[in-house]
Amino acid sequence: EAAKMTNREEAEIQISELDLLSSMFPYEEEFIVTDQLAVAELKHYAENESAEMPSSKVQFILNVKPEFSNASMVEFSMSCALPFKYPTVLPEITVRSSLLSRSQQIQLNSDLKMYLMQNCSGEPCMLSAREWVKDHAAAYIDKELSSSSVTTSNAVQSEDITFTRLWIYSHHIYNKHKRKNIIDWAKELSLSGFCMPGKPGVVCVEGLQSSCEEFWSRVRRLTWKRILIRHREDVSLEGGGHTEIQNQRKFSTLEEKCFDAHGARGNHMDLGQLYHFLEEKGCADIFQMYFGVEGH
Repeated sequence: EAAKMTNREEAEIQISELDLLSSMFPYEEEFIVTDQLAVAELKHYAENESAEMPSSKVQFILNVKPEFSNASMVEFSMSCALPFKYPTVLPEITVRSSLLSRSQQIQLNSDLKMYLMQNCSGEPCMLSAREWVKDHAAAYIDKELSSSSVTTSNAVQSEDITFTRLWIYSHHIYNKHKRKNIIDWAKELSLSGFCMPGKPGVVCVEGLQSSCEEFWSRVRRLTWKRILIRHREDVSLEGGGHTEIQNQRKFSTLEEKCFDAHGARGNHMDLGQLYHFLEEKGCADIFQMYFGVEGH
C-alpha cells in the first residue's frame, strides 16, 4: 500500500508536471494553460504553509497530431483538468476531434480512462495519456470499435532469434575515447541507435540480443561514475532473417546526437530536444523512464 500523499505533495507534483509539459511543448498550439490564475494559486499553496486550498482546478489543453498516413492534418485536443488530489486520483481528460462522431468520441474517452485506471493510478500520467492518444486516437475515426476488438496475442511459437534494444544511462559521457569506443563497437556489432554525450549521458543500442549483450559487457568495463541499463526491450523474431531484424530497428545507424542547451558548450543537454527526437522515433515513453516527471 503506497503511503498517502499530503495535499501539498500532490500540489508540488502537479507543478513539476506542468513545468515539464511547458518545457516539452513550448508552443501554444501544443500546450496551453487555460486558467493561469489556478496555477498561481496552486504555486502559492505549495509554497506557503498557511495558504488555503486553491479554489479552482488547474485546466489546460494538449493538442496532439497522431501519426497516420492520409490525414496528417487531423488534430485531437485533450481538455484536461487536474483534481486537487491528482495524482492520487486520475486526471479528468476529454479528447475531441472534428472528425469523431459522438459515439466514437465516447468510446475513445472511455478506453483512455480504462487505460489510465489500469496503468497510471497514483503516478503523474499526462505524458502517458498524451502518448496513448497519439498512438490510438486515429483508429477511432471511421471505425465503430468495440472495446473487445483490441486483442493482444502473446503467443510466440519459436524462440528463433531475439531482437534487443538497450537504453543505457550514465551520469555523464564526456571522454572522447569512450565516445569513439561506443560508436566503433556498435558498428562492429551491427548495432544501431544513438549516443547523447554530456550530462546525463544516454546510449541506446539495438540489434541482435547477443550483440547487445557483448556491447554492454565491453562498455561497462570502462570506468564510469555511474552507468546502468535503465530499460531493456526484447522481441522474439520467428525465423529472424535480416529483413525481420531491419524491420524492428527504430534507428538506421548509431550516431552521436548533441542537443546543446542554447550554446551551453556540450555540457547540459536540452532535454526538450531529446524528447522530440525520441518522439519522432516512436520512443517517447522512454523519456519518462529516464527522467520521471521532472525531466531532470
